[in-house]
Amino acid sequence: METIKKARGFASMDPEKQRAIARKGGESVPREKRSFSQNSELAAEAGRKGGRSVSPTNRSFARDKDLAKTAGRKGGRAAHGAAATDAPMK
Repeated sequence: METIKKARGFASMDPEKQRAIARKGGESVPREKRSFSQNSELAAEAGRKGGRSVSPTNRSFARDKDLAKTAGRKGGRAAHGAAATDAPMK
């Protein structure tokens, strides 16, 4: 027997109501801390803080440079669109 799932909670709300709720989340953050794009020093400090929270032995990119390069290429292609002539990913 097949079970039919019905949308519940946030997923079942009207899209406009979802946006209104999401806007409230952004408003709870002070304006000067709302966007890393407005404050590169704040972004850099957050990155350093995040990096310090992971032990060096668990930093996969620090241990595997090829993994880091592959992830960087994949992220770049996702952000900027892969050209048809790009070599396939490994």
